[in-house]
Amino acid sequence: MSDFDGLVAAVTGGASGIGAATVELLRQRGARVAVLDRAFGPDRAAGDQADRIEVACDVTDDATVRAAVAQVAGAFGGLDILVNNAGIGSIGDVAANDDAEWQRVLDVNVIGIARVTRAALPHLRASGHAAIVNTCSVVASVGVPQRAVYSASKGAVAALTLAMAADHVREGIRVNAVMPGTADTPWIGRLLDQAADPVAALTALRARQPMGRLVSAAEVALAIAYLASPLSGSTTGTLLAVDGGMAGLRVG
Repeated sequence: MSDFDGLVAAVTGGASGIGAATVELLRQRGARVAVLDRAFGPDRAAGDQADRIEVACDVTDDATVRAAVAQVAGAFGGLDILVNNAGIGSIGDVAANDDAEWQRVLDVNVIGIARVTRAALPHLRASGHAAIVNTCSVVASVGVPQRAVYSASKGAVAALTLAMAADHVREGIRVNAVMPGTADTPWIGRLLDQAADPVAALTALRARQPMGRLVSAAEVALAIAYLASPLSGSTTGTLLAVDGGMAGLRVG
């Protein structure tokens, strides 16, 4: 028997990167998983299986969020675990981006978590093993150059996670977050593609983490599964670093 047997999970941004790795790991450990992503069409069913469904969801649109959560609960009979993983990046210092970019990033990375959680709460309250895991970032607590908008959004995610944990602990809903370092994901791939010297850029990204390499999506997924698992029933209000030592170590 696996720790997620009989449980239903929903993972936003689940079609690629950390989200996709999390979906597959939760399935391997017994969960039925809904993959929520804006990449899917509104009536997509081609990828559906007994333990995995694909649901169109744009976290910036409240109506589609509510419809997606209702579809998950209808298909699987409830919802126990919510992984708020959908997010976008942004590059530049505090003056580099206009108001529209600030609003775009905060809308996805912060308000998106609020929208999906708000829709999911009635189902989570009915679960005996409810858990929410938010994907945050090490930049919530470590200053990194040229990430002003993104860092602001992830700092808000860290604070929101703690506030949600306090609000819902008496309802039996645990709320935690993972704080990855620079992870080997499609977004980082696109960032490197735009660099004047992709090899040098990759070397610099690896070097700023004491372990000397990028974090893998699978490693972040394992941390998410730990926080979501009923076996971690006393863990709430935790911001778990998966960052190769970036936040806590000084080795040079």
